[in-house]
Amino acid sequence: MGISPVLWQFLTKWLTTSAIWPAEASTIAPWADALYIFLWLMTVLGVLLVGALVLFFSIRYRKENHPVAVQIEGSTLLEATWTIIPLGIFLFVFVWGAWLYFRIYNPPADAMQVYVVGKQWMWKAEHPGGQHEINALHVPMGRPVQLTMISQDVFHSYSIPAFRVKREVIPGRYTTVWFNATQAGTYHLFCTQYCGTQHSGMIGEVIALTPSDYEKWTQQSTSGMSLAQNGERLFASMGCNACHNGTAAARGPNLAGVYGSKLTLTNGSQVLVNEAYLRDAILNPSQHVTAGFAPIMPTYQGQISEDGLIDLVEYIKTLQTNYRVQQTQVTSQSNQAAPTTPGMVKP
Repeated sequence: MGISPVLWQFLTKWLTTSAIWPAEASTIAPWADALYIFLWLMTVLGVLLVGALVLFFSIRYRKENHPVAVQIEGSTLLEATWTIIPLGIFLFVFVWGAWLYFRIYNPPADAMQVYVVGKQWMWKAEHPGGQHEINALHVPMGRPVQLTMISQDVFHSYSIPAFRVKREVIPGRYTTVWFNATQAGTYHLFCTQYCGTQHSGMIGEVIALTPSDYEKWTQQSTSGMSLAQNGERLFASMGCNACHNGTAAARGPNLAGVYGSKLTLTNGSQVLVNEAYLRDAILNPSQHVTAGFAPIMPTYQGQISEDGLIDLVEYIKTLQTNYRVQQTQVTSQSNQAAPTTPGMVKP
């Protein structure tokens, strides 16, 4: 007998509008739900099976039928059956869960990058084009979006139930997660790690837009400077171009094209240059000395904010040649050498 269409619509609406079962608004959501439903069904089946067996044996072997206890020998076939079948189910679930885990935490190579900084008690999103948001995140539909996240103070957790993604946001270390929105709409954003007295207020919205609407939003929300452009100005103002300029006499390694490559360090180990490595190399340079160079770079721990580090990382990621680095170096040297006269300010 089939379920009533009216009852089915009621159940569907109740499940998708309740906190128990939010809408499936990303490509990974149906897969996560399928695993959850399978685990739930296996749990219910296990409870019913064990309950039925307990009831059956309680009735069949009750005292009235067996006033004198009788020794019952075990069955090797029965024992093997109730061992092998659950083991097979557990291994199946393990493989399924591992596949889902790696799919969630390994973003596609063409994923759009968005940085998220957590702070008591707010979320700040920074887009490569220079758009900044507080407790909100605008994303395009049909395009993979990778979130690179870090905390400025304590542990947080970035959770978007409708997308079935949740990732811990940790002080001093980048963590990443990605999703691909499939439905336009506004979805809840939560911090699911207790982070202080106002933890419950650390919420926000994720707004999934059509590609055309997202393009309009980026044009209306830009600050005029991309993250890479902000990073270029910071790179020059801090004098980084004095050492990292790509010339033969440079005291620091060449940064052009370094992102995504493998570097050999003075201890002989090789490291992949990604966002996490670049950030750590700026803050702890003595632990990441490139082979062939002396450990002369000072630490910038406490001198650059997380926003500034994101700008520098984005700038280094875009560096393909040293032309602009050398140009800014020449400009800086010219400004320092320019004479000043009383009543005039040196540019």
